[in-house]
Amino acid sequence: MLLQLALAAFVVGAKAVPSPQTLDSSLTLLIDNDLQGVDGSASKSGVLLLEARSLDAACKACKAVGEDLWSPESGIENIKKNLDYLKYVDSGSDDSRFWIASNNGSAQAIDLDGNTSRARPDVELPVLCTQSAPFSNETSQDASEKWQVTVKSNNEVLTGYRDHLSFRFLGIRYAPQPKRFTYSEPYVGNGGNVSALKYNSECVQAGNVGAEDCLFLNVWTTYIPGPESAANKLKPVMFWIHGGAFINGSPNDPTFDGGNLATRGDVIVVTVTYRLSTLGFLALDDGVTNGNYGIADQINALDWVRKNIKDFGGDPDRITIFGQSAGAGSVRALLASPKAAGKFAGAIQMSNVGGTKYDMTYSKYYTIAEEMEVAGNAILKDAGCANATSKLDCLQDVSPQTLVGLSDTARWPVVDGTYLISDALQLDGPTLPVRIMMGITRNDGGPFISFPTTTNETEYLISQGFDVPPADLFPVADIENKTLALFEMGTRLVTDGVFRCDAHATAYAGLQNGRFNPVYLYEFNRTYQLSAWPGIDLCQPPKSAGHPDGDPNAEYLKCHSGELYYVFGNLARQNLPLRDEFDLPFERLIVDSFSSFARSFNPNPDPEFLEARGYTSTLEEIESSGEWLPSTVEGDMTMRTLQWPSIQGPFTETEQCEGLGLGLGYYLS
Repeated sequence: MLLQLALAAFVVGAKAVPSPQTLDSSLTLLIDNDLQGVDGSASKSGVLLLEARSLDAACKACKAVGEDLWSPESGIENIKKNLDYLKYVDSGSDDSRFWIASNNGSAQAIDLDGNTSRARPDVELPVLCTQSAPFSNETSQDASEKWQVTVKSNNEVLTGYRDHLSFRFLGIRYAPQPKRFTYSEPYVGNGGNVSALKYNSECVQAGNVGAEDCLFLNVWTTYIPGPESAANKLKPVMFWIHGGAFINGSPNDPTFDGGNLATRGDVIVVTVTYRLSTLGFLALDDGVTNGNYGIADQINALDWVRKNIKDFGGDPDRITIFGQSAGAGSVRALLASPKAAGKFAGAIQMSNVGGTKYDMTYSKYYTIAEEMEVAGNAILKDAGCANATSKLDCLQDVSPQTLVGLSDTARWPVVDGTYLISDALQLDGPTLPVRIMMGITRNDGGPFISFPTTTNETEYLISQGFDVPPADLFPVADIENKTLALFEMGTRLVTDGVFRCDAHATAYAGLQNGRFNPVYLYEFNRTYQLSAWPGIDLCQPPKSAGHPDGDPNAEYLKCHSGELYYVFGNLARQNLPLRDEFDLPFERLIVDSFSSFARSFNPNPDPEFLEARGYTSTLEEIESSGEWLPSTVEGDMTMRTLQWPSIQGPFTETEQCEGLGLGLGYYLS
């Protein structure tokens, strides 16, 4: 490890990379990000904002970051929305003018209305530099010296880089490699120079993937504070916890690239690794090996963010944790954990698993004794450690890939008495000082039930681990394709029993007991299925001559993970086609709504913010469809159906949830 740090320091030290200290300025990247990538307005609208100085110093500062003073020849109309945004947030300049390129030898400035005028070269004005760093994508990451920037944080100098949309600091260590089956400790740098130019290792998971030295995080920001920057300039932080059933997944997945969300949403995005599978969750009944190492890693990463994120422009008191699937289960566990209390202000739970069948994995926690019975004893036996004098020492000698590749794995939080002290999130008691948003996709359960090979309903459902539900509540459609009809009924059953009913009952109990503030609930009724998973044709909209990439307004299953491209705004980045005229405005609406929750704990963006940024499609959609309303203890249980246009309405499937024994009062009894 020391050799790696030394090599990184040598590479980084080969060139004087600019920093807020060497520039004596904050760095702010301003861009009109319409989420169309190189084909959109972002390609022409980018500028870098530096703090006030003379014209000569302004020219030198732009050169130091590999740029020039911005020129009106580029088109004032291209940066007008950036100027409007500065007017909205208050640029802090007394006369609201900025240095730009000189005209015929005359010093020239521009004001917030786009008017240019002469200025004395010795006047100190903030600076607008060009922004010529290239777009990055999944396969093209230009981290060459020209675009690099350093930040002093956590007692080390981190070198990241700027692409066209954000500053990117990747693979930042937040914990040293812990000894196996022990809790990670905070990492503090040794004062050296460290590269943050590329992703670091994933955590060990099946398929010969990852390493045990894997506790790193990634940061995307558009604002790096300078030595004298005001604290009120800090931006809210969105802290992403990836899913993957607690056995696989990575924050380095290009689906979760935070550049678009950070830029358009005016937030800082952080994604984190945590230990997975048996290495992250095994508990033994030895009084020492208590499990929850992956949850503890997440809390350790939160501590790093709270301590250091201000160096990257983030506000440690405005952190929203958000995660999907097992990531949502992590959000729920952090809400329940005394060790995480007070470390975040907002929480977004996306497609958490609860209710029937899978609830002991994500929402209701085994005791250590129960975990031993379910998996621990089998793991010890299969690893050849069941009769060892020290089972723990024996497991330390087993290769990590062997442990995660056994037929039984530990993949759930447990009641360890420290990180989790009860068998579920307590939905009564004092009001949590956290604002909450939660929801599902309409057919979340589709990938978790196999397509039938029989038309016998009882035989099929039992083979999937489910009881036959009341026929009047879950009828099988009378269509020609009998197996399709059975699959669609099964999808409805799994979605209700595993996703929908739990989310609704959680919100209801938390509100009725005064545990939650108003809760914003949603259901995605437009999705864009991931390219690599689940690979089910029914989760894709039907294709036709008029819609060769699929018609999202036609009927199809809105399956698990189908919201992720939208939430991170990465359709264009992934080179995915827009399937109809609504995919793009819907993607913008979702980014705008989720980031608004991080900024204000309300998914309805400030109309003045939307006006200033030029986010007209989102503004018009909200004006047309009305605001997203929360569920409250005084009012009705209400949710937002996220489609184009979106609609507000009562909870769906309430009769079905009652029939499954998972009604609104499920957590009240």
